[in-house]
Amino acid sequence: MFTGLIEEVGQVLRLSTSSAGGRLEVSSSLNGIKLGDSVAVNGACLTVVSEGESYLSFEVSQETLLRTNLRFLKRGDRVNLERAMRADSRLDGHLVLGHVDFTARIRSFKNVGEHRELVVELPADYEVYVVEKGSIALDGISLTINYVREGELSINVIPHTYENTNLAFKREGDLLNVELDILGKYVVNYLRKVGAKSSEDKIREFFGL
Repeated sequence: MFTGLIEEVGQVLRLSTSSAGGRLEVSSSLNGIKLGDSVAVNGACLTVVSEGESYLSFEVSQETLLRTNLRFLKRGDRVNLERAMRADSRLDGHLVLGHVDFTARIRSFKNVGEHRELVVELPADYEVYVVEKGSIALDGISLTINYVREGELSINVIPHTYENTNLAFKREGDLLNVELDILGKYVVNYLRKVGAKSSEDKIREFFGL
């Protein structure tokens, strides 16, 4: 489990793929990493299979390649890195599992004063899972949704986030990994299963009210 607070931006050293999956190697100076540890790479939870003073290597399953933007990585690309959270640490972002739901293209990314507005496409099937001022993870970054409109959502990116993540290298048309808020997914799944009750009754039952 992760928080969506990026610890380091690494560079892709190599990515090899086959019909069975792939192997990804990135530059990294993160401390205390050992074999078998979980690290979120662009928001996808991967297991460390090899490590050195300046690099980390990961096995990447075929499912992960198909569902994320990792399959398009090339040498020199920047990726967001975050170690799994500690049980005794502060949860400064939001609960991020490292399980990418889908990829979405950047529709626009422009300056608004000192900040930047990031507008990302939102497929209709996923609109029910997002709310204004709710949380979402884009390439593993914990972000707050400004607004949700038909087919898109907007994010306000502060200078610190822009300068300390791979968003500084992103442009219109680029693909981002999207992980929806797990709390929203559980609520929607429950409400769909309980059937014919009114939405208000469903919500009251869900929360034991």
